[in-house]
Amino acid sequence: MKTLLSELRTSLLLTFVFVVLLCGVYPLAVWAGAQVLFPAKANGSLVVDPDGSVRGSAFLAQNFSSGKYFQPRPSAAGTGFDASNSGGTNLGPTSQKLADNIKAAVAAYRAANGLGSEESVPADAVTSSGSGLDPHISLANAELQAPRVARARGLPLSKVRALINQSTAGQDLGILGESGVNVLLLNLALDQIPSGK
Repeated sequence: MKTLLSELRTSLLLTFVFVVLLCGVYPLAVWAGAQVLFPAKANGSLVVDPDGSVRGSAFLAQNFSSGKYFQPRPSAAGTGFDASNSGGTNLGPTSQKLADNIKAAVAAYRAANGLGSEESVPADAVTSSGSGLDPHISLANAELQAPRVARARGLPLSKVRALINQSTAGQDLGILGESGVNVLLLNLALDQIPSGK
């Protein structure tokens, strides 16, 4: 009986020590280290206006419905762009529903951007990403949307294209993936320019 109580006491003591270390000290150390080394990323990579209001996160897409804004990829996250319910469509390449959705999205994209019926549409303009929250669009997608945005804002197309270049993120580590345009950062940069300038 004495051995059982001794082992029980040791087990409870070790459990308490590990709870304090692994559920308290370790997470606190990781949080503190992240706050010191990577404060912006640790706090959600928030995009803040000069007046201090938060406009979103540089790593999460959001919907822009006005014609004067660049449009992100379609989203299948929740009811669309729902960061608490991220996810793709989970429709396979042989799915008729996927084919119908893409066909409708291509027609809508062409109509919104004044493209002809034979003009190519980038895949990222009509398909959602795996998370449904990808904040980037391809350069081809941005270039096709640029004339619409320039017309809606009364800006020279060259000015809009210059902003696209400024908002383009290169490949990760210089070799992984493709370059992409962050839609939120691009749209916020556009909002800083008075119309007709």
